[in-house]
This record gives sequence, structure tokens and C-alpha cells, in this order.
Amino acid sequence: MKYRHVIFIVILILIIDQALKFWIKTHLYMQQEIVIFPNWFRIHFIENEGMAYGLKFGGDFGKILLTLFRLAAVVIGFWYMKKLVQQKFHTGLLICGSLILAGAAGNLIDSMFYGLIFSDSAYDIARFLPKEGGYGPFLHGKVVDMLYFPIYEGYLPKWIPFKGGDYFIFFRPVFNIADAAISTGVITILLFQKRFFSKHLEPRSTQNKAIVNGAVE
Repeated sequence: MKYRHVIFIVILILIIDQALKFWIKTHLYMQQEIVIFPNWFRIHFIENEGMAYGLKFGGDFGKILLTLFRLAAVVIGFWYMKKLVQQKFHTGLLICGSLILAGAAGNLIDSMFYGLIFSDSAYDIARFLPKEGGYGPFLHGKVVDMLYFPIYEGYLPKWIPFKGGDYFIFFRPVFNIADAAISTGVITILLFQKRFFSKHLEPRSTQNKAIVNGAVE
């Protein structure tokens, strides 16, 4: 796999992610919901100021810090991916790394620019490049989320410890394509880490055995 393939994957995910976010922002109002498949898949428009899946981090200062951290992570990520390509790491690892990098860049675009280019979605459908300016300054954009999969929704059986009888939704978080790309990349690396890293771990293992054998002799 070559570095241009990494760039292609990143750009492809970014186009899909940003196209969907633009459509959501300019066609739906906040909390509007479209049922795609009853009982398990909906488009549900929300925005968050924090991390993936609606998590938050430290208020206004935390928002700026998180955005700058994302920017640094993306820049370093492109450099590191080039290193992995040059060292001929497993194609699966490079694809997963590309997904993670694309997801981080996708949410970074929201955080950096959406406050500048969109009007507020709180009371009306957002307008792109409004004459009066956007809803927030640079680095203060909100991340757009819309994918909602409430596969199970109802009251839990009373025999379940601690949560029995409570109203429960699975899967509750609302997320976006960028979040999904990050999660897919991370989970796949964890599941197949031995296969992804075996080629680069074997030479070190062989070298260590040679050293030990040499010491014994």
C-alpha cells in the first residue's frame, strides 16, 4: 500500500462525512428526526461541543484546547502514517490508521470552521455563509452528529441488578461518519493487532534469541 492510497481513503471519508453534515445543517433543524428503518435506525440532528459521541471536555477553554489537540494529532498523524507506509506495515493497519486519521480530520473541520460558515441551528435551519456572520468564532464550531441506532428501547426486566425496571435505550449515543471511522479503525486494530504487527515483531524476536544463544555459547 502506498501513501497516496492513505490520502485517497482520508479524502473519501472526509467527502462523505462533510457532505452529510452539510446536508443535515442546511435541511434539518435541531433535534429533528427522520426515521430510516423503524425501531433501529434514525437520522437525529444534534450538535456537540466536545469529543466523539457527545462527550464534553472542560467548557470554553476545554473546547479550544481539544480543537488544538485535534489539529496537532492530525498533523502528526499524516507524518506517522507516511512512516508506517515506508516501513511497509500490514495493509490492514494502514487502512485502519487512515480511517482514524480521516475521522479526526472530519471532526476537526467542524470544530475549526463551522462556527464561521453556518448560522445557529438552535431556532431555525442553518444558513451557509450568512451575511451577518456565523454563530461562533474560529475554533468554536460545534460537531454535527446525526446517526442514531436505538436498537432496543424500553423498560429493563426487574430482575436485572441495579438497573432493573429502568427505561433503557441501546444504542443511545448519536454520532457521525467521522466517529464511526475512528471507532472502526481502533476496534479493528485491537482485534487484529497480532496479525498487523507480527511482521515487524518477528525480526526483533529472532534478534533477541540470537543474542541469548550467543551469550550461552
